[in-house]
Amino acid sequence: MAKHGKKYRAAAAKVDPRKEYTPREAVALVKETAYTNFDATVEVHLRTNLDPRQADQQVRDVVVLPHGLGKEVRVLVFAQGEGAANARNAGADVVADDDETLNKIQGGWLDFDVAIATPDMMGKVGRLGRVLGPRGLMPNPKAGTVVAAEDIGRAVTEAKAGRVEFRLDKTANIHVAIGKASFDEKKLYENLAALMDAIKKARPAAAKGNYIKRITLAATMGPGIKVDPNLAQSMEAGG
Repeated sequence: MAKHGKKYRAAAAKVDPRKEYTPREAVALVKETAYTNFDATVEVHLRTNLDPRQADQQVRDVVVLPHGLGKEVRVLVFAQGEGAANARNAGADVVADDDETLNKIQGGWLDFDVAIATPDMMGKVGRLGRVLGPRGLMPNPKAGTVVAAEDIGRAVTEAKAGRVEFRLDKTANIHVAIGKASFDEKKLYENLAALMDAIKKARPAAAKGNYIKRITLAATMGPGIKVDPNLAQSMEAGG
């Protein structure tokens, strides 16, 4: 195993690896243990008891974080006509309404964070599955990124404001960014509360017993901080 540097060891010394912290304690500690020279991203890692191989135990949804992610979100929209006009008016960074942009993406250009499409464009967008899919950029109705032309403006605004997709991976875990270490504790806490509320609502009907087994909070390259799963699932954004 790679040896950790002095800064990591100093940060890890502040965390009791056996303790499950309250959400408030964990948020304070994640800020205290963020030691990178850049503004670290704060991530939540959730261990579920779901079986990812079962179609009725999938989790895939979106949450609008009240305080965003602390970074500029570059939005690309696949649309034509009214949809393209609505996307431009809402501030989309790129509107792919011609084959030139589609070919560029096919060639590996991926200078965007979120891709949104109108249903009529999905025939063309489907051909980009090999490029977009592995990077989690493929528009999907479940994730709210395939929308009617009249709803494009709202979808772009939400994506810019901090709409985050979360999904169950093959190892039954969910990983989601909830902001930056520079955020104050209140903002991080409220973003975490919004995420936990969305994850609770996304619980599959087929889930049995303890849906969320373990929750860990960590800043980029920082130590993991265990959060009490019961307290985390009863958080209130305003509380």
